[in-house]
Amino acid sequence: MAKRIWIGLLSLALIIGAGAASVYAVRQEVPRQLTGQPLLAVGEIKKSLKDTIFETQKLVVMIEADTGMQGSGFLYNMKGDLITNAHVVAGVRHVRVKTSDARELEGEVIGISTDTDIAVVRVKELEGMEPLPLVRYERAEVGDDVLAVGSPLGFQNTATTGMISGVGRSFTIEPYEYKDLYQISASIAPGNSGGPLVDLKSGAVVGINSAGLEEGGIGFSIPIGNVLAMAEGWSMEPMSMLPGISLTDESEDKLSGTPLDQMADYLVRHFYDSLNNHDYVYAYSLLGGNWKEGTSYVKFREGYLSTRNVVIDDIYANAGTDEATVTAIISVDERKNGQYMLSKYQVTYTIGYENDQLKLISGKGKAIRK
Repeated sequence: MAKRIWIGLLSLALIIGAGAASVYAVRQEVPRQLTGQPLLAVGEIKKSLKDTIFETQKLVVMIEADTGMQGSGFLYNMKGDLITNAHVVAGVRHVRVKTSDARELEGEVIGISTDTDIAVVRVKELEGMEPLPLVRYERAEVGDDVLAVGSPLGFQNTATTGMISGVGRSFTIEPYEYKDLYQISASIAPGNSGGPLVDLKSGAVVGINSAGLEEGGIGFSIPIGNVLAMAEGWSMEPMSMLPGISLTDESEDKLSGTPLDQMADYLVRHFYDSLNNHDYVYAYSLLGGNWKEGTSYVKFREGYLSTRNVVIDDIYANAGTDEATVTAIISVDERKNGQYMLSKYQVTYTIGYENDQLKLISGKGKAIRK
């Protein structure tokens, strides 16, 4: 009986000893094997407000134009292209760009809309820099916390926090139509225009700050997804001529000394480029005064709504002293009876100056029968 008791006690001691040894081994060996990374995901570490502001400010610039306009812009691709508002850079080809690290660079307007307040400025020195992340497809919602960065009243890289307080806002400030906007509680002052609206959670751009109410501290931002395709189109194929800038103005740079026949050829090609891009407002602006008097914009636009893909097959320009005649053979897809059919035309334009700007004074065309 005593022997059995001693055997039981001895077994119990061995079990306790083994357990203690196991605990010791776990405490000693397991920490050595850990890599410092959690075995289970516990969610992403949220960036602090200061981190988001700092990372955004590095890629936001101040833009100044010779017209006296001043606004903001932000880097959106690796080509050195900045998105900004059209009203900031309207009427100029080149602008001054001030970066967050105090550099003063020259930017070139490579795309601008005449009815949507959006433009793209290219700065060669910014090529290769990592741009701000963009929210391409998702929409911000009421209650989302946001950050507006810009240069209100010339104070560069000012950051203002707020939230999305409304969606789907629309109004008109001539000549621009603002549709489907975000309403934000962060105020937008002169100089903020063109700066990014950033989602605080992700640090990605959700909109372009564009307008604000003088009273009430309310701002409005264009959703980035609504205009991104337009901006990327200009980045791929920069506009050769800009609305509000005459061919005469352009000649001070790349067209200086260009013969009239070449400038007339260029104007006609640009006219059809505008039609292919469905920028009827700008195409109409290239017409001379007498032509416009006889053709309203509505009638002009209706004449091209059923056409697409205008291709210039051949073109010839002959210049006189003050005017040039341009004759071209064009191919165009025309919608007839619900289907697109290829048609060919011979068109002839008279090109001349009005108020020192080169214009399409008159034009006529005739179908070329197959």
